[in-house]
Amino acid sequence: MNSRPASFDELDRQIVTALMANARTSFAEIGAAIGLSSTAVKRRVDRLRESGIITGFTATVRPSALGWRTEAYVEVYCEGAAPPRRLAEVVRGYPEIAAAMTVTGGADALLHVRARDVEHFEEVLERIRAEPFIRKTISVMVLSHLLPDSPEAGASQLAPDGATDVR
Repeated sequence: MNSRPASFDELDRQIVTALMANARTSFAEIGAAIGLSSTAVKRRVDRLRESGIITGFTATVRPSALGWRTEAYVEVYCEGAAPPRRLAEVVRGYPEIAAAMTVTGGADALLHVRARDVEHFEEVLERIRAEPFIRKTISVMVLSHLLPDSPEAGASQLAPDGATDVR
């Protein structure tokens, strides 16, 4: 990845917007929409990837189809000042944690947790609470997604044991 800032103009913005809406859109389709050749679009996408602006391409999948039927957000409160890199090391060890971030406010971190079911979520929560620097957690279960097409509503990996429901 480049250390100098990459240029990002209006055409780049239009390309990124098109790819965010549908990463399978062809370079020719994007080019036709914004007035560039498919080759010019590809060159720009390659540059955006090399500079780290575009970090990857993914498929958004219904979590229950991959075995994730329970979802929650967990506020994590640490003893003392747990450094973000230490928190990152810990959460990387949990395949059930879909996202994790440090936050402002009372909590030190917020975890987005997916589990097969409530029992699995409880087991994950107990493992998180057993970490030596965790003082307490507060959990909020997700009932439904009000924006079902948002990235947070999709899953990026299979649940443990490959439990799937393709309905």
